[in-house]
Amino acid sequence: MEVEDEHIILLCTNNETETEISETLDDEILVSTTDILAWDFPTILTFPTIKIQAHRNSLIQQSLYFRGLLAGSFSESCLGSITINWNVETFLLILKHMCSCGLDITLDNFLPLYEGALYFGVETLLLNCETWLSGAFSPEGFQSTQIQLEDLVQIWKFGSDRVSDFILQLCMGYLARNFMWAKHSKFFGKLPYDLLFCSVKHPHLTVDSELHLSDALLLWLESNLENFERPTKAEDDCNGILKQIHLGLLPLWFALGKRNSLYFRQLAEESLDSIFRLLNIDPMGLLDTFEYSDLHHLRIRLTEFSKIVNLSGCPQITTTILLLSLMPQSSLTDPMRKKIIKQLSINCGCGDPIRDNCVLPQNLSKTLTFEAVQEVDISKCRNLFIEHAVDWFRKSFPSLRILKAAYLLKIGTIRFLQLLGTCPMVCEIDLTVDITPLVPALVTVLSSSSGVVPQVPEKTSNVGYEEVKIVLFNKFGPPLSNVTKLTLEGRTDVSDFVLHYISRFCGSLHHLNIKGCISVTDIGISDLIFTCRKLNSIVVCDTSFGINSVQALCSAISDRGNFPSLHSRDRLLNSVVSNFEMLHLGGCRGVCESSLLDLMSQTQALKSLCLRGTNLVDQALYNFVGSSLEMLDVSNTKISGAALAYVIHGNPLLKSLKARDCQNLFHGDNCVEKRESSFSSFHEKVNAELGKLCRLEEIEFGWGFSSFSLSAFEPTLMSLKTINIGLGGMLGEDALKRLPAICPLLETIILHFQVISDIVVMNFVTALKNLQELALCYCFGDISMSSFKFPMKNLTRLRLERVTQWMTNDDLVVLTKNCRNLVVLSLLGCPLLDPDSLQIISCGWPGLVSIHLEDCGEATANGASALLECKALEDILLRHNGSGLHRNFIGYAASEIPLLRRLSLDICDASEGDFDIPTYAGRYFLSTLKIARCKSKGCALNLQAPAPRSRRGSVHAETLVLVWDSKNLIRTVVKERL
Repeated sequence: MEVEDEHIILLCTNNETETEISETLDDEILVSTTDILAWDFPTILTFPTIKIQAHRNSLIQQSLYFRGLLAGSFSESCLGSITINWNVETFLLILKHMCSCGLDITLDNFLPLYEGALYFGVETLLLNCETWLSGAFSPEGFQSTQIQLEDLVQIWKFGSDRVSDFILQLCMGYLARNFMWAKHSKFFGKLPYDLLFCSVKHPHLTVDSELHLSDALLLWLESNLENFERPTKAEDDCNGILKQIHLGLLPLWFALGKRNSLYFRQLAEESLDSIFRLLNIDPMGLLDTFEYSDLHHLRIRLTEFSKIVNLSGCPQITTTILLLSLMPQSSLTDPMRKKIIKQLSINCGCGDPIRDNCVLPQNLSKTLTFEAVQEVDISKCRNLFIEHAVDWFRKSFPSLRILKAAYLLKIGTIRFLQLLGTCPMVCEIDLTVDITPLVPALVTVLSSSSGVVPQVPEKTSNVGYEEVKIVLFNKFGPPLSNVTKLTLEGRTDVSDFVLHYISRFCGSLHHLNIKGCISVTDIGISDLIFTCRKLNSIVVCDTSFGINSVQALCSAISDRGNFPSLHSRDRLLNSVVSNFEMLHLGGCRGVCESSLLDLMSQTQALKSLCLRGTNLVDQALYNFVGSSLEMLDVSNTKISGAALAYVIHGNPLLKSLKARDCQNLFHGDNCVEKRESSFSSFHEKVNAELGKLCRLEEIEFGWGFSSFSLSAFEPTLMSLKTINIGLGGMLGEDALKRLPAICPLLETIILHFQVISDIVVMNFVTALKNLQELALCYCFGDISMSSFKFPMKNLTRLRLERVTQWMTNDDLVVLTKNCRNLVVLSLLGCPLLDPDSLQIISCGWPGLVSIHLEDCGEATANGASALLECKALEDILLRHNGSGLHRNFIGYAASEIPLLRRLSLDICDASEGDFDIPTYAGRYFLSTLKIARCKSKGCALNLQAPAPRSRRGSVHAETLVLVWDSKNLIRTVVKERL
């Protein structure tokens, strides 16, 4: 009979020992499980042979393997020792667990332990491993465990080999929930097809938008198609996984751009058919496969793990679609499905979101709640009825903190803020629109008129603060007490009254962006600064920000230092501006030199400073006391190289430096020796300081920047992503050839007035794999089409201005094949192009968002209807390309292109000598219209007479600018050519 304490020897051979064994040690070691807590694992693992004395009964009780081996009919059951053929280190850990010792399961040992637990049948260890994996793969464990995509794939393959549904389900759910994280991994393209496909079909698949899902799947397909066994399987797998995309919710520009995609062409047509139906646009011979009964593809993808909902660029989104996505699936009965389909058909392409009143039954007001959603982006969703949308956001997204609603003009700023006041958690609001070209400092106004008289708000100047608060509350709703960041960039309806509302109701405001808000005054801005004592960031570029506002910044005491008895020096250190992290005053000519001197002396905490185009002088920079700058823009100012070097010296964290159009960066006159000496001095001072910087990511230079500069700055440019060289800078061909080697991470190259050649451009497009934007403007040298005969799949923005006068239609075809993904195109000075060019452009780049064509031969001699097939266009400039544009071109283009906001034309191109101006309703989404006018040299300007057919000898006369906002049309004639 067995006795209770009968022992057995477990013999382990350590074949993986790499540690050099001392000659004084034996080849084997004997240890006992009785004192396992005292084992020195590192020392034990240095022995080739390890003998372990263990209790027979304990092994039998803890392990199915040992139960069968020692308690069964096997011959080993009566032996005094057993050989263990397993990884020694793993087996020792398993044995430690079997002896009831604590065992830490980690990502490194999970798979060996789990496999060992399966082999030896240690059920308690299996349970511990599964519990650990469940915790690591849980939403709470995502941040703490740090499981990488490579590890996930290993675990998936392990589960597949052992047919473990438990592991496979965990892997699928983990990838589905964390898809946005996974798509940015370099390992994403190596995901097994089965894991990816199952995760995309998983009910917890969480993505910010269908665009992100599509991008990820296309990236994966590009990386894996060559690995498929046969073409038919590749096609089946492509279709199978891409069919999971909700095609009706793709951004318009993306769906159009994928018309030429190898893998996405068919689905792009289906997506466009759906989008065009919702917009009530002629499908133009598309597949006509979309059925509204398939409402699944119109449901916005929302899960309990969704944090961001991005619908930007989807004009087809209506309030009905939004409600459909927030309804419980159980509500979609057949009768309800029919009502939704009817509502969609009524709302399709109505052009006015006011009509989308969503007359579905009231009992549907009970929507699902998604607690995790913190950010929603509805920018450019022009058919979304904002009143209803915000109400549903409040109900369904109770944790909503960030709302982006850029480029929406149907609703005024005050009304927007009033609605958002009902969402108590919202702290960041972005209501950006296009900045008007009528910035006072940049134009000379010849005449101006307003189409609609704005309503005058109730006067509140003769009542006290509490009365003002009551009046505003009654008129505009509750306070926006939690709003810390407010972006109103470009909104012409932002007046002093709006700023007054913000200052009273946004008591926690930290960041305000009113760039290009030309209706506010210096007094209005200063009043807001005095009231909002928590401000630490302000963007007021191209506004009337002036002396009063500077005084407010320098004299108002911040809430962080609200001590009324402070001495003058302490008050300066506790002023509002002393705590600022961002101060952008670009284009604010109302700030005098002395004001800038005072301002710079108090900005010790700044991280981002823009003084572009201001009255900045050296002494103001010498007064700058900060040491934390990461971005500095002093373009178009009078500063010198010495002053710039002084600021660089004190700010070693600088990553972005912009100093274009600074003609005083060096001193001297026309004497070459003096100029060279001055350049040398400039470079010595600036380079000495730039050499101390960690890494620059963006630079903009003009006057004073040369090939010598590039060589001198080279140690700081390895991380450079953007380079912009303007007038007065001269890199030279040799320096431009070396640019890819010096700055291998470049994404944007903008060159003005540089000497370039084919070899330079070839180096750019072949060596810079991350290049996304290339702009060659007014450059000299000899480049040909051979510069562009290379695939540039990452290039999305291309500007060729006065550098490709040889370009023909054939060249344009080659360009469309090699730059397939362009969304921005600017061609200036291509006289050999003809009417067929527009068809080439629209077929080659159907997803264009912006196109500028000027002096391009006879491109518009027969009109521009072909170009209007680029339905995603938001910005069009057509000037001096042939007088074939019909009188009704503006209204027709606005009605045909759902997101068209900016249109620039020239009277010279009007076939009937003029253009019709659309009504307020007839301009659709259009916000800015510019019509330039020319006159013949030596002739008096006659605006009534038709423009001459020939543009030879014509000079610019003036520009008619029309700007629409939520309620007004401002019609202005300016002297400049805009």
